[in-house]
Amino acid sequence: MSDLRVGPASTADLTAVLDFWKTAAEGTSISDDLAGVERLHDRDPHALLLAWRDGELVGTVIAGFDGWRCHMYRLAVHPEHRRRGIGSALLAAAEERFAALGGRRVDAMVLDRNEQAHRAWEAGGYHPEEHWTRWVKPMR
Repeated sequence: MSDLRVGPASTADLTAVLDFWKTAAEGTSISDDLAGVERLHDRDPHALLLAWRDGELVGTVIAGFDGWRCHMYRLAVHPEHRRRGIGSALLAAAEERFAALGGRRVDAMVLDRNEQAHRAWEAGGYHPEEHWTRWVKPMR
């Protein structure tokens, strides 16, 4: 994994991230547009972590901390680069970020139907909490 580099996205990376998610991420979000990722990056420029190998974007995770809880979203690895430790490296980088910020517990948004993602999260030590249900209200 020595050729893998994980670090925060730059402003110049944001369009590439949106294109990457079309190939590597399961599902779409109301925030999957340039304005959405720019807002994220402006608010917390270290939250969007990218994995690069040989100059190619191969993975992402959003590691957000609101001062109370640590939240992860958009763990995605390019289909041609899966099962090579990239997801694990992204999770480790996110957890290091959270520890440095004083985080105590991490939660992750994972689609129920995405069984491949379930295996990746389980391998990272995560599990679903059956007693919680996510409630949402779109704001537009």
